[in-house]
Amino acid sequence: MTNSPSPALFLDTINAFQKTAALRAALELDLFTHAAAGKATADQLAAACGAHPRGVRILADYLTVAGFLTKGREGYAVAPESAPFVVRTSPAYMGGMVGFMLTPDIRDCFGKLTDAVRKGGTAHSAEGTVSHDNPVWVAFAREMAALMRVPSMLLAQLVEVDSTKPLRILDVAAGHGLFGLAIAQPHPTAHVVALDWPNVLAVAEENARAVHMSARYSLLPGSAFDVDWGGPYDLVLLTNFLHHFDLPTCEAVARKARAALAPGGRCVTLEFVPNDDRVSPPPTATFALTMLATTARGDAYTFAEYEPLFARAGFARSTFHPLPPSAQQAIISYT
Repeated sequence: MTNSPSPALFLDTINAFQKTAALRAALELDLFTHAAAGKATADQLAAACGAHPRGVRILADYLTVAGFLTKGREGYAVAPESAPFVVRTSPAYMGGMVGFMLTPDIRDCFGKLTDAVRKGGTAHSAEGTVSHDNPVWVAFAREMAALMRVPSMLLAQLVEVDSTKPLRILDVAAGHGLFGLAIAQPHPTAHVVALDWPNVLAVAEENARAVHMSARYSLLPGSAFDVDWGGPYDLVLLTNFLHHFDLPTCEAVARKARAALAPGGRCVTLEFVPNDDRVSPPPTATFALTMLATTARGDAYTFAEYEPLFARAGFARSTFHPLPPSAQQAIISYT
């Protein structure tokens, strides 16, 4: 006898916004941080959060079911697998991502997803999040850095450099600047040029200062499509940039990268690169929906699309590198 179909997937998905709202409320109340500090009961948590005991009890029970908290005789505690990311005092705290991922602009993009599907691109505005000097990227630079620390370290480990020779790096659409900083910081001869909008570069500059890299960190403000990149560089970094555009635009960027590189230089691309089936691995493949909702022509492209693109741009060869446990992959293109 076969099992009857279950509506669980449908119900879980249609109600998924409730889980998002519950997590956001807990982060805004600092509930996880107070629980980690030993406030275990609903009354104790309510007093610490400045909230009503009934409200905290219902929220904490929901978060226990969702897996963020555990509940025992002594009360609530933060689930060990969640604690590094939701407790404010943790170095890996990701609560700040609410400031970017749940901004009204991003939520409005997904609120118009049906129209985006009909149109084949964002229905929020003409260009979505890639509009000229969009302030959303300041929020991205400030709030999403926590998520990018692991990929930046993985990328730095992947990119082999000779620390005895000068190393000039161009970080295109630098944002928080973590990728250029992660590669350059261990190498005293390395210098980074960060290219992005002026307000975004202020965040990258803060991060460079925090790791004592200011003397080896220069700013190149403006649009990656309009400013002269200068050079020659040993490395050009295209991290989380190409997915915002269609393939002809990506090829134009790749050509600009090739022209800016010194002989023997490399272009290092970090992206969401799904398998050829476009449905695996799931965290990578599903990123295409974000591009549909938020950009006019962006996508998650396969390596089978990127490899000939870089070849047409003048690169001799490109290699593909998964970066577990992150959901992203790297492509290194050689001159």
